[in-house]
Amino acid sequence: MEIGLFTFGDLAGDPTTGWGSAPERMRALVEEAELADQAGLDVFGIGEHHRPDFVVSAPAVVLAAIAERTRRIRLTSAVTVLSSDDPVRVFQEFATLDLLSGGRAEIMAGRGSFIESFPLFGYDLRDYDALFAEKLELLLAIRASEIVRWPGGRRPAIDARGVWPRPVQDLLPVWIAIGGTPESAARAGRLGLPLALAIIGGMPERFAPFARIFREAAAEAGHPAPPPFAIASHGFIADRSQDAAEIAYPSLATLMNRIARERGFPPLDRAGYEASRGIRGANFVGSPAEIVDKILFQHEIFGHDRFLLQMIGGGIDHARVMRSIELLGSEVLPAVRSALRPAAAV
Repeated sequence: MEIGLFTFGDLAGDPTTGWGSAPERMRALVEEAELADQAGLDVFGIGEHHRPDFVVSAPAVVLAAIAERTRRIRLTSAVTVLSSDDPVRVFQEFATLDLLSGGRAEIMAGRGSFIESFPLFGYDLRDYDALFAEKLELLLAIRASEIVRWPGGRRPAIDARGVWPRPVQDLLPVWIAIGGTPESAARAGRLGLPLALAIIGGMPERFAPFARIFREAAAEAGHPAPPPFAIASHGFIADRSQDAAEIAYPSLATLMNRIARERGFPPLDRAGYEASRGIRGANFVGSPAEIVDKILFQHEIFGHDRFLLQMIGGGIDHARVMRSIELLGSEVLPAVRSALRPAAAV
């Protein structure tokens, strides 16, 4: 199993003083990625948002800076909001990143759980799904051929135009990221694309059908083997379980309750948070041993190929975030791989 982490670059600071420092947060992101690479983690992802509470609106730019400070870790968006972007520019940006990183770039494409980019770039929310489907088709066409013919639709036609540069990798990896739509899981399976499923609430068992739908769709479409499948969840690790719980709760509650107020969700209280840290909860907050047990428990449900920890970082001291990354690489990763090795050998 691959193990990595991703971040939205959240800027939550002291609730009484407003957001944290954008320059400091950006520097911290690069240092966190550099440590993740040194710790042996497989993937580092950066999310895209267009809000004051997140520092990154251009993941490819940040990942390019990270590419110069790392050697082996794969670099991905998490996610690229493809519905409100131009597939030509997305491909060019990540092909450039692939060249800079020596073939380590990935695109994780999604429709976006936040909608600020749609009015910002002049798109109609009523076209939410249609935009994604059309632009994904174009992105895959660009990936397949440097000379592109595109009939047009919501985006203008392309008449045998070249798209450059081309990446180091023959096929630039494109993952589909979803949060809970069965149709999206089936689409990824039909296209033979890897799928990343975000679980930020509820018991993992209720998400098991997504893995089944994805793999069945891939088989029905004639793909010889199911594409890779990833699980992504919030988390934070400390040497002791209770320390992790105390450190992570204020930042996670601030983030989740801000979103809850916007969308009319119930707030995250301490009791709900503690329940979410249990083996059947959504949040990976605890000691290394607890995180290992939880990854292995979910692997029995999903049989996934990649686990991505969405590091809770906004408002947490940078040194503590760095220690969390260190523990993920030095203790969690080898223990998970050791536990899964006999099953893989069979």
